[in-house]
Amino acid sequence: MHSWLVEGLRLWRRSMLVVATLGSAALAQPAPLPASREVGGEANLRLPDLSTVNFLGIDGHSLLLVGLIFCFFGLMFGLAIYFQLKNLPVHRSMQEISELIYETCKTYLITQGKFILILETFIAVIIILYFGLLLKYEALRVFIILLFSLVGISGSYGVAWFGIRVNTFANSRTAFAGLAGKPFPIYSIPLKAGMSIGMLLVSVELLIMLFILLFIPGSYAGPCFIGFAIGESLGAAALRIAGGIFTKIADIGSDLMKIVFKIKEDDARNPGVIADCTGDNAGDSVGPSADGFETYGVTGVALITFILLGVKDPALQVQLLVWIFVMRIMMLVTSALSYFVNEALAKARYGKADEMNFEAPLTTLVWLTSIISVIATFAVSYVIIPTLGGDDTLWWKLATIISCGTLAGAIIPELVKVFTSTESRHVQEIVTSSREGGASLNILSGLVAGDFSAYWLGLVMVALMATGYYFATLGTGLSSIMLAAPVFAFGLVAFGFLGMGPVTIAVDSYGPVTDNAQSIYELSLIEHIPNVKEELRREHNIQVNFSHAKEMLEKNDGAGNTFKASAKPVLIGTAVVGATTMIFSIIMALTHGLTTNLQYLSLLHAPFVLGLITGGAIIYWFTGASIQAVTTGAYRAVEFIKRHIKLEGVEKASVADSKKVVEICTKYAQKGMFNIFLTVFFATLAFAFVEPFFFIGYLISIAIFGLYQAIFMANAGGAWDNAKKVVEVELKQKGTELHDATVVGDTVGDPFKDTSSVAMNPVIKFTTLFGLLAVELAVKLTLEKGRPMSYLLAVIFFAISVFFVWRSFYGMRISSEQEADSKRQAA
Repeated sequence: MHSWLVEGLRLWRRSMLVVATLGSAALAQPAPLPASREVGGEANLRLPDLSTVNFLGIDGHSLLLVGLIFCFFGLMFGLAIYFQLKNLPVHRSMQEISELIYETCKTYLITQGKFILILETFIAVIIILYFGLLLKYEALRVFIILLFSLVGISGSYGVAWFGIRVNTFANSRTAFAGLAGKPFPIYSIPLKAGMSIGMLLVSVELLIMLFILLFIPGSYAGPCFIGFAIGESLGAAALRIAGGIFTKIADIGSDLMKIVFKIKEDDARNPGVIADCTGDNAGDSVGPSADGFETYGVTGVALITFILLGVKDPALQVQLLVWIFVMRIMMLVTSALSYFVNEALAKARYGKADEMNFEAPLTTLVWLTSIISVIATFAVSYVIIPTLGGDDTLWWKLATIISCGTLAGAIIPELVKVFTSTESRHVQEIVTSSREGGASLNILSGLVAGDFSAYWLGLVMVALMATGYYFATLGTGLSSIMLAAPVFAFGLVAFGFLGMGPVTIAVDSYGPVTDNAQSIYELSLIEHIPNVKEELRREHNIQVNFSHAKEMLEKNDGAGNTFKASAKPVLIGTAVVGATTMIFSIIMALTHGLTTNLQYLSLLHAPFVLGLITGGAIIYWFTGASIQAVTTGAYRAVEFIKRHIKLEGVEKASVADSKKVVEICTKYAQKGMFNIFLTVFFATLAFAFVEPFFFIGYLISIAIFGLYQAIFMANAGGAWDNAKKVVEVELKQKGTELHDATVVGDTVGDPFKDTSSVAMNPVIKFTTLFGLLAVELAVKLTLEKGRPMSYLLAVIFFAISVFFVWRSFYGMRISSEQEADSKRQAA
């Protein structure tokens, strides 16, 4: 007790020192605060009457009603594939494993759902305090904000659940399809599952946003959009972070057994393998599905907010809003069309082939969708907005800006493959360095791959944003119809990143299915079932070659690894590029519509500079905290597996032992997530109360630091993963020292690529969205209670956040866990 008290006093003194330093900088040149009428601006936004402008002889409201039909067809597309996958043939031994994986996934998701509702209470308190008590909104409006925050959470949670169910159908069906000896079905089934998730995800998100736009009264639409965005961002952050921790605890725990006991990949006797398969879904299916849902929603809300704040003419607002939503609807059409065309081409080429390059048709799909989407972007823009504000050139300028982002959706995956593909020179370099240098040089070569990838991908994003800026300012540019036209251009580039949304989600979801399929094949022990060859020939007309089936599944897993890696920078890029549009909302309120206080957005304003520096601290803490949660959880998982694994006299691990490993993974995923969420929550409040322009600098900083940290970690991890795959599949050196070295590198890369890097996206967006609320709360309280009260609250909030920073390491240390166990045993 004494040590905790001393530590608490130390934390309090440190918090006082830091906030006092920041506060003194702010006091040296305090920035004027906006008048009280400016705060609460986002929730006060009013949508214009969409029926006042006609498009092709139809008013805007009626035109978007047609969009609901497209959403319905998108939902039917997703559900139709769901039932197709469910009805595909599968051997009972494989189906039993996939259903066990689904049951453990269900348990995990139910636990996470309860946990997310606990986190929602923190957000609800701030919403009620700010909108209800300070702004004195009527109870109905506050209730609507809370309700739509729950709708946002439900959306993220619901599509995540659907993704798990689809993938746990597809994984066993893919494993079974491999027995027939043809590669095309084991490519087609995972992609079909991914398209099902992608189409349903985008359709649900678009349906909710169209409902708000079309059926909620204009005066209430602002609160609905803000509540929805905060809710889906919270849900995605929780599922992405916790899922990333869970999956890598299980993955590392399972992989290390290969070195310790010299057992094969996915050995059925290893209790960690079922947890690993569950983790593949928790981290690589649940997380990306929720993240994708949130990404499309938040980017849309950011653009809507910009249009309502930055465009003054109501008619132009209607034109741009309708155009944005028609483009989102076309996303469904172009993705579905591209999928069917690509599937026909791939079937014609590979349908009867005995060998295939699994990456080739996936690459074709990405480029085909990108090209069709760009063509559709120009066609739709010409038809919907031939003139804006009397300017007949803006339609093609806006289309070009969006196309920069759409092309990025194809260019970035190609660049990622340069660093992570099994055929890339960087991956080959990792393998080569491991031959003589073992795990040490393996890890160093992987770090090199990640560093170089951050350089090239960063420059590509800058080039695309610069192109958007060029067209936004070409001639009279967009500035003739809106404020801060370049900011809108950056938001459109982020929107373009998502221009082929269902396909981006599909290739990302391809990976967890291929990974699980390989595991299910081994866990089913199908090779050892008596008379199984005769059974397969009689019931399914399959002449099975088990070794060929395994080899195909392993090769397909390598393609899955590559495309999982290729989708990550796209989602990360949207967070960073789109953050500029969301930050604009705060700037508009603080500068009275860009008319005053602009001098505080400058390096000459010390708090702004300090904010730019502070963001980096949070990004690096987050990286460490998430990896620490994986480290401690993996230690506990390894400890349990080593104690309970039985290698003699059994064919497979007991279900009870497997579920215990899942329980360990869930426990540490939630502990890690709780520390991370509360740190981010209270740090956001603290920095917002220090000084508004300090907070803007902070938001810009986390976006920039987070971009490069995430790209580096994602691609380093992807390179390590596929280096191991090269040794296993191409070199066929499992169980050798070279293989051990690449396994160690892969376990280092696991939390890099699937925990810390991927969670940057929802963390950045949640901080920015919640920051809209936090900074308005701070401004309002400062106006009413004075700056001393703001600084006092900043100290309190910062002290709480530092406590959870402390707890994210010292409370999660392996030694502290052992001490706690000793105390419990002694008691």
